[in-house]
Amino acid sequence: IIKFEVGYLKITAYQALCNLGDDIDTIYQKAVEGDSSCFDNLSGYFENNIRAGLIKAQLPEIKNDDFNIRCNRLLIKNLELLKEKINLLPKEDTAVVVATTNSGVEEYEKTQKQRHCELGNPAYFISQTLGLKNYYTTVSTACSSGLKAFIIARDLISNNICKSAIVACVDSLAKVPLYGFNSLEVLSDKPCNPFSYNREGMNIGEACAVFIVESDTKNGIDILAISETSDIFHPTTPDPEAKEAISAINMALNEANLEPNDIDYINIHGTGTNANDIMEANAINAVFKDTPSSSTKALTGHCLGAAAGIEMALCAKLLESFDGRLYPHIFDGCYDKALAEINLVEKNKKYKKCNICMCNSFGFSGTNAIAIIGKNNEQ
Repeated sequence: IIKFEVGYLKITAYQALCNLGDDIDTIYQKAVEGDSSCFDNLSGYFENNIRAGLIKAQLPEIKNDDFNIRCNRLLIKNLELLKEKINLLPKEDTAVVVATTNSGVEEYEKTQKQRHCELGNPAYFISQTLGLKNYYTTVSTACSSGLKAFIIARDLISNNICKSAIVACVDSLAKVPLYGFNSLEVLSDKPCNPFSYNREGMNIGEACAVFIVESDTKNGIDILAISETSDIFHPTTPDPEAKEAISAINMALNEANLEPNDIDYINIHGTGTNANDIMEANAINAVFKDTPSSSTKALTGHCLGAAAGIEMALCAKLLESFDGRLYPHIFDGCYDKALAEINLVEKNKKYKKCNICMCNSFGFSGTNAIAIIGKNNEQ
């Protein structure tokens, strides 16, 4: 096994799609302005409406019915924006790693076509569509899936299975997770309000983000560290003491050879649910003194298996386009004093620098993942 070295891997291109826009530039502009208006109220599911961040883009139909599911149509939209870069990748040495929790489970209910509900469908679709000849796989660890996909890509490249990887994170609206979250009483028909005393739960969202990850290149955004731990605490509730979440953060800092005060911005998981906010506030407070932090789920909704993907894309774009603003933490301003204190980003406040970002991702069954990425300003 080749030891993973700091700066060994880079994100050399990326694109995203969510309720905020059809490309990463549009998404960034709305996110940095704190635009939390891009939601719809959906009826017909439960007694109350569902507040959801839906993608409104025109999506292409896919001729091969095995692959004609919404997740793959979202992927086509992103892949088209990255076409020039993808065409330069060696087909024999480029792997595909997809993060998803839904795949085509929504379509399967109507079509009863087994291919549609297979988790591996999007990964196979990308490999076939691009004519790639290397390994392809799917990871599904609930809300941490996106960062786990980066971990698999890192391991594939580090072990010489491939030289580059396409990491894709995608999920669309589906009844299965909707009814699941509703049974846990964590869905809210009001705006997501993370870390507020008045928080009532999360808003659902859908998103797609695609990254090209390469080694042996000087250009791009450095993947400085990716770590993972597991709570083994409860199937759906994180450990409130955040012991393993803290461990994952410290592992990432150690891997990147960084101190806590080296991190300029933290994109926190921030679902607006009681259990997550208690755990994550404890985790951040235990390691960081005053690092600016925010949850962007009040802007995008919780995008399930694509959550970490859209948030990594937001962090990458922030590193490249930093103008003194960080993504504001949008909530009602009534911080829950029962929570450990963390420094939430204020709207329109100017910050001095943003060279290193940390992205938190926590999923069901206590699956924790942390990524640290950085931009060398001399590039």
